[in-house]
Amino acid sequence: AGGLAFVPNAYFAMRLTPAVHLGVGLNAPFGMKTEYDPAWKGRTHAIESELKTVNLNPAIAWKASESLSVGAGLNLQYAEAALSNSANGAGIATVRGDDFGWGYNLGLLWQPSASTRVGLAYRSAVEYTLAGDVSFSVFTPANGGVTAKATLPDSASLSVFHKLGPKWDVLADVTWTGWSDFRELRIVRNGGATLASTPQNWSDSHRYSVGANYHLNEKLTLRGGVAFDETPTSDAYRTARIPDADRTWVALGTQYRVSSKIRLDFGYAHLFVKRASINKEEASQINPLPAAPTPVTLTGVYKGSVDILSAQMTLNF
Repeated sequence: AGGLAFVPNAYFAMRLTPAVHLGVGLNAPFGMKTEYDPAWKGRTHAIESELKTVNLNPAIAWKASESLSVGAGLNLQYAEAALSNSANGAGIATVRGDDFGWGYNLGLLWQPSASTRVGLAYRSAVEYTLAGDVSFSVFTPANGGVTAKATLPDSASLSVFHKLGPKWDVLADVTWTGWSDFRELRIVRNGGATLASTPQNWSDSHRYSVGANYHLNEKLTLRGGVAFDETPTSDAYRTARIPDADRTWVALGTQYRVSSKIRLDFGYAHLFVKRASINKEEASQINPLPAAPTPVTLTGVYKGSVDILSAQMTLNF
């Protein structure tokens, strides 16, 4: 059910005064996609499930003292979602919708010594009312406008950097994400009738990571780290749309300083995803027909992994 994805990022920062910096970031804070063969056994549960987000993040930072800096930013986000499944006699049901939302982020950086930094960051939740339409490939009279409310969660991170000496740095991080806002996936027709409702009952999750930098010479730095990333879903509520499970990250990277103004970074991460069981009885998830279709029980085990390749250029001018 997996596939390839390209996730671009871009950032710009400038000094306004000796104590004030301005910046802007463009990134994709959330995203997922699963896509099954339209004829697979669980087609009434899910065929395609996709979420894309784009975040524009203007920010300002103030150096309050030699040891303390604070920052704040505005998150202007666009979200686009698509869901499809077999609706039996109604054909393939496809729901598409999008919306704009906004939130904020706050940050604090404390440097108690020349070799140690402690960072604290918070990113607010963003609420959406995705508006779009539902279409059925066979029973077209049921086509029409729909909405779905969604909240992308808030998160908080505490991180520590410590320089052991001229060659070694160590780093650690813990991140909390408020996924418990995701209680159900409900799709509502413009007239107010519920078209589909699937309980999710996600829980808040944590990610724990440690890493190290090794400065081989003045131009080359080698990096590595591991992380444990909890899933917000559970065996009781796992669905074919998001068959998630706990993940263990192993990552390697390098930075090459081309000159005093240009740095190149490369990274690779492999995610070992814990096997995830599913035992879900569900009728066609999105179905317009008045007669309730016979539920289909989907039972099995998901085995998955993720590989991430990254490259970055930093230019100072």
